[in-house]
Amino acid sequence: MRAPTVLFHHVDGEGEPVLLLNGVAMSVAGWQPIAAPLAQRYRVIRCDFRGQLMTPGEPPEDVAEHAADVVALLDPLEVDAAHLVGTSYGGVIGTLVAARWPDRVRSLISIASADGFDDVMAVEVARWREACLLSLEGPDRGLLSDTFEGAVYSPAWVESHRAERAERRRQVAALPDEWFQGLAGLLDHAPSISIRDALDKVQCPTLIVAAELDRFVPFDRTRSLARRIHGAKFELMEGAGHAVVVEQPDEVVELCLQFLDEVSDSRPETA
Repeated sequence: MRAPTVLFHHVDGEGEPVLLLNGVAMSVAGWQPIAAPLAQRYRVIRCDFRGQLMTPGEPPEDVAEHAADVVALLDPLEVDAAHLVGTSYGGVIGTLVAARWPDRVRSLISIASADGFDDVMAVEVARWREACLLSLEGPDRGLLSDTFEGAVYSPAWVESHRAERAERRRQVAALPDEWFQGLAGLLDHAPSISIRDALDKVQCPTLIVAAELDRFVPFDRTRSLARRIHGAKFELMEGAGHAVVVEQPDEVVELCLQFLDEVSDSRPETA
């Protein structure tokens, strides 16, 4: 494993640190509807992983290197331990951090994530990667946005957010070549991810969140995380697709605040 990379990061608010961990095609800006209200009560830290928009470059083949990058980010920020909130790909990384560096994690919230890839998920990721390369090489750089829509959003959200979808498509089409290249690398390595051996090592308070209409991560895959992690709580976000942090940001904030309050209230006071 090579030396950790200094990740691009953004910090808002004061209080106990909460680190938000991106989905594979996200960047720090995608968390804004969630980060802003959380920052009214917490010190909210966002970062881009290696290969993402604000931390460009070759992504690592081993997802554990992303976890090491996250831990390395905490020291210059003078954070002994943080609450981790990760969605999809970020949930995998957060789980690895909690398993391997338990003293650096106060709690874990994993949203729309799984313990690895099955064959169906791998086929879908390959489709995304192909669309990524076609968008990069062809005349229509918004093709990737179209390809993502059917898998990550609920049908109702797609139908009722036409203007927002068009704006997201325009934004994706305007992204630099480095973003498409980095995402293709992340997607290329994703099917090899497996964190099954890490689950029984997670000892911090944990909340597992599933999206009812998730067409990428099957419900039973997310549910199994809660069963495998000791003492984990489970919540179902009704009516939401895989991109639940986009579709239902207010509900995600409410769920996070409730869980974080419970964790803080249960922690023993120090003299």
